Amino acid sequence: MRDDTDAATSGPDLTFIAGGGQAGALIRAMDWSATALGPPHRWPEPLRALVGVMLAATQPMFLGWGPDHVLLYNDAYAPMLADRHPDALGRPFFHVWPEVKAELTPLFDRVAAGVPVHMDDLTLSLERPGRPREAHFAFSYLPVRGRDGDVAGLFCLCVETTDRILAERAQRAADASERNRLWLHSEDMLARAGYDGIMSAVNPAWTHVLGWPESHLLATPYAHFMHPDDTDVTLAAIEEMSRTGLPTRFQNRIATTKGTWTPIGWTVSPEPDGVNFIAIGRDLSEDKARERELLQTQEALRQSQKLEAMGQLTGGVAHDFNNLLTPIIGSLDMLLRRGLGNDRERRLIDGALQSAERAKTLVQRLLAFARRQPLQPAAVALPGLVDGMAGLMGSTLGPRIAIRVEMADDLPPAQADPNQLEMAILNLSVNARDAMPDGGTLTIAAARDSISSDDATGLRPGHYVRLSIVDTGVGMDEETRARAIEPFFSTKGIGKGTGLGLSMAHGLAAQLGGALTIDSAPGRGTTVDLWLPVSPDACPSTDAPAPTAIAASARGVALLVDDEDLVRMSTADMLNDLGYHVVEAASAEDALRLVDTGVEPDVLVTDHLMPGMNGEQLVRALRAARPALPALIVSGYADVAGIAGDLPRLAKPFRNAELADRLAEVHPTGR
Repeated sequence: MRDDTDAATSGPDLTFIAGGGQAGALIRAMDWSATALGPPHRWPEPLRALVGVMLAATQPMFLGWGPDHVLLYNDAYAPMLADRHPDALGRPFFHVWPEVKAELTPLFDRVAAGVPVHMDDLTLSLERPGRPREAHFAFSYLPVRGRDGDVAGLFCLCVETTDRILAERAQRAADASERNRLWLHSEDMLARAGYDGIMSAVNPAWTHVLGWPESHLLATPYAHFMHPDDTDVTLAAIEEMSRTGLPTRFQNRIATTKGTWTPIGWTVSPEPDGVNFIAIGRDLSEDKARERELLQTQEALRQSQKLEAMGQLTGGVAHDFNNLLTPIIGSLDMLLRRGLGNDRERRLIDGALQSAERAKTLVQRLLAFARRQPLQPAAVALPGLVDGMAGLMGSTLGPRIAIRVEMADDLPPAQADPNQLEMAILNLSVNARDAMPDGGTLTIAAARDSISSDDATGLRPGHYVRLSIVDTGVGMDEETRARAIEPFFSTKGIGKGTGLGLSMAHGLAAQLGGALTIDSAPGRGTTVDLWLPVSPDACPSTDAPAPTAIAASARGVALLVDDEDLVRMSTADMLNDLGYHVVEAASAEDALRLVDTGVEPDVLVTDHLMPGMNGEQLVRALRAARPALPALIVSGYADVAGIAGDLPRLAKPFRNAELADRLAEVHPTGR
């Protein structure tokens, strides 16, 4: 056999490997110069012609070229290779199929001698995923001659007949009641059964899969093993097969000796006698488990996408609400502080201010769910934090709820924002109270816990403080538990809750790098666990002095920048009350022009997100000429992530005292 793969072709025409699906694409992409065949444009004409025919065919085909039978094949042949594809392409045939070399070498030698070989059934033991598998093929091996007339390659047309051969073997075994190798060792459940409802033969796989001994299986009508919900459908399928004489497939659940149900996929074929049929059953437990896992993954993805969309929406709405609430709270606060109106009018102002503060709290909960609230994480000692809430908890939950606190002795500090964590604990406790309408016990517990890489919580591996809020209430069913953290989802009825307590706590935990989990069932109460990272720092001292508010005396010039007219107006009034002479600008660019024309600010108070230059950029620009210029950025929650950590901030909405406290830190001396 002469190797003429290096014969030159007439040109770089590669149309013979056009098309061919995935196999064609792999052939075109492969660097053939590293193989014995060389680049495709140098392949001899017989090889080129057969490759073109092979790639266009829908029947499984392969080519073995040269003395080593370098392998080329089409898409229809690729499934026979299983996990050897696509690495098999361009490799010697027996490097790809080493386990069949002994059986096929004599056949390849006959083809090399110019003799075609055809076989209707060749049995091979192939290494297929998981373990060696018995396989059967019908094929024709044809010699391919090069330009000089010598045999240069082998062309194969083949089809795998494994399923047909195994089915025929099982039927022969059942007819003759033989216990051959397939019958004894098959992982599938094989049986010969009659239309009268009794099985006459079963293989050992029945006992392996279901646990029932052969004697019991043969003495009991097969319908007795079927799940009651599947019996009618199964018997109807068998009846249809009896009437039509055609094989059929179906699935059902079969009883085990453990009292469980195993899903089985059946292929049943009638026997010529019209009395019996052959059944092949495959245990689908692993397939069903994978299906459930896939469905759970898809549902988790849908929930994640839904919560992410809700988070983006609520975050944006909350930011706009903050801008609306800032002038409302500021104006009402100013009217209340100035004591305007009679007693009734002052009560109305105070009521409006309280409602605005409640709206502010609602916005904070929305932002907590959206994971966009500005947090100030620090080391928090949970025993001290919970102890400090004792009075508030008692008055909020009422006398019918007994409160127990269980803190581990070796509890490390948690990394959390103490103010937001207090709000989360209070919200979860109120939820627990509402789940115990006839009274009960609320337990607040905390313990150190560690998460490994394969934990079901989805947390990153590490050390956590697990804060548990446990009630003895009515509990939740699975559907309610699955939706519990959705914003505005509530089972309390209209007007009895915002539906944001759990979603706020969930968002807070996630933003801190932890998680929230819920364990509940009807009639056995609910446990909500907040997983908080262990803090690397020690708890801070509680003796730090509180900030001192600024007295209403001359403090200098405040340059106030905000593109929202109402926000700028109310903030200007607050600054005036604090003793500042206020110069207003509607944009950062206007502020720079004012400074260029002679305004000399003693302090800068600026919004962050504005058209054009933002607040941080404005601070940097002004400090280029005035490095010591005090500056305070007044920001909405949604834009806080874009502000450098070294710039003082005040979150909208705010009252006069909050503005005064921040300015006392930023500009403590005035002029």
